Amino acid sequence: MSWFLLLIAGLLEVAWAAGLKTSEGFTRLWPSVFTVVTALGSFALLTLAMRHLPLGTAYAVWTGIGAVGAFIFGIVIMGEALTMARVASAALIVVGLIGLKLSSA
Repeated sequence: MSWFLLLIAGLLEVAWAAGLKTSEGFTRLWPSVFTVVTALGSFALLTLAMRHLPLGTAYAVWTGIGAVGAFIFGIVIMGEALTMARVASAALIVVGLIGLKLSSA
């Protein structure tokens, strides 16, 4: 269950990062509200997941999901550049996340 909570927390991190971008520096009301709500939800679920997962693993996986998710969101939704260097870098993050998952007790 902790891994599931961590996954949802990571996906919410992607959501609040996207909201942060669309809030235009918290100058737009509804994107700002969305950002705050999803950030709080992400932190709450991360807190629950950390009850049963090691700090370093949980935090690294949470930020990794957020980083790779935001990377994908930026390319697919916001039209950001897709280059081999960016894909290779994101792939290294995913490999690290898998390694952390497989090596945690």
